[in-house]
Amino acid sequence: MKKVKIQVRYPLFAGLCAGLMLLTSGCVSTYMPNVPNVPMFTEKKEISAGGHISLKGNISFTSAYAVSDHFAVMLNGSIVDKQGKKNSFQHNLLEAGGGYFTTFGPEDRRILEVYAGYGGGSSTRKKREQREDGTWFMTTRDAEFDKYFLQVNFTSKKKKSLRLLGREYPLNYGTALRASYVDMDKHLLNGSPEKLEDNIFLEPIFYTRMELSPAVQLQYTTGTTIGLKNRDALTAGYSVFSIGAIVNIRKNNRLD
Repeated sequence: MKKVKIQVRYPLFAGLCAGLMLLTSGCVSTYMPNVPNVPMFTEKKEISAGGHISLKGNISFTSAYAVSDHFAVMLNGSIVDKQGKKNSFQHNLLEAGGGYFTTFGPEDRRILEVYAGYGGGSSTRKKREQREDGTWFMTTRDAEFDKYFLQVNFTSKKKKSLRLLGREYPLNYGTALRASYVDMDKHLLNGSPEKLEDNIFLEPIFYTRMELSPAVQLQYTTGTTIGLKNRDALTAGYSVFSIGAIVNIRKNNRLD
């Protein structure tokens, strides 16, 4: 197993993505992407569950189960409840899906996963602004939407390790390429109906996992969101930048 103390290229790329996230944080999209689910399954009856939190306060959960040696189902979601004096944002998302996974390469250390699914969510954004005469007014935008997604994951397992405090921590890393079609079925501005919008989002993310034990891993995720349509409310206003923990239960590392 190759040992590395510092990885240069990945932190540099992560810093660029973080900068992109800060540049786009001023947008007011009604949709905030959740962290894509990457269960890294290799065999039947594996279980994966995780939790992630972003700098924007987006709390995501992921869960999956390998029904067979090549087919799995998943349930994911996220919630945001950010309250401020001038701005507040609430967002909820729940999705379910299924798909195919397989291993290949030297010692089957590479994992390919393809998943598709459907979900729905809602958001409420409030913005408090001051008029020229000194009075304040509140703008409230409410939306509900459906989501369809197609996702491809590629992971490389345990090719490198990080030495920390005298211990070796294996590293897994990879990418997830997700395309999401989001379609509003409700859109209100201060209680009045607004034009319904839809958009197609390309959501590539990159992740690194550090194994604390055979069953528990820490995950660092960074990525961006690209909207293919020009919209007013349903825009690519947020990037994915989160830290979380994953629990993977396999035949040889069951939690007793």
